[in-house]
Amino acid sequence: MEPTVAAPQPPAAPRDEMLRPEILRSLPDPLLRIAGVSLEYRTPGRVVRAAHRIDLDVYEADRFVLLGPSGCGKSTLLKAVAGFIAPVEGEITLGGVPVRKPGPDRIVVFQEFDQLPPWKTVVENVAFPLRTARGLRHAEALERARATIDKVGLTAFAASYPHQLSGGMKQRVAIARALAMQPKVLLMDEPFAALDALTRRKMQEELLALWDEARMTLLFVTHSIEEALVIGNRVALLSPHPGRVRGEYNCHEYDLSSLGSQSFQAAVQRLHDRLFEPAPEAAA
Repeated sequence: MEPTVAAPQPPAAPRDEMLRPEILRSLPDPLLRIAGVSLEYRTPGRVVRAAHRIDLDVYEADRFVLLGPSGCGKSTLLKAVAGFIAPVEGEITLGGVPVRKPGPDRIVVFQEFDQLPPWKTVVENVAFPLRTARGLRHAEALERARATIDKVGLTAFAASYPHQLSGGMKQRVAIARALAMQPKVLLMDEPFAALDALTRRKMQEELLALWDEARMTLLFVTHSIEEALVIGNRVALLSPHPGRVRGEYNCHEYDLSSLGSQSFQAAVQRLHDRLFEPAPEAAA
């Protein structure tokens, strides 16, 4: 299967092989750099370290997946990239500029279905941030909103309200709203986790089709190994709490047509074994 990514890929890297230093040195400057980042949050009586000294580079047009079990800090890391929380150590840069706060160059799509204001129609939900964050005129915002809604197949529901939509349709609206903003990086925090299996498969297919058209840079969080292999062209494995980078893998040869194949299942098993093998400090 031919690679379908626009970002530079090391052609000699075997399937699922950890990226070697000489491969990484051959790549261009990253769009998004996470350098030595540690993240913490407070609970009553203690401070919890969610992620520990994370180093990751995301290149333009990457479909980069953060894969790990619950509690490994992957969603916390996504929020730090979005600018919602600050690292206690290290730095996050986008295009060489430090990330200090949220901005329209990074848009987040969450898994919750209540992220859409219920009093706005589909087209109003998509157009609203274009006016407030991008400063577009009303007519221009509506035009771009309608064009993006058409891309996600919801033109017939442009005048509908969120309560009239299914869970999958609401996620399409959230994705349309994010894409309409034309961010440098689209951040997706387990966006399909709450959907049934058939709808989730359909949404994965639609996301890949949208990426194939727009070639946006995607940072995607999941705890599903199968989803990581399907969505990502690169996957970073995060160890259980606190999250550390356990490995980084190329998987650009896989897509939805790979599901069920022997090579795909073997890749799933390899990543599973790598995720849950004892950490060196635990094995010692």
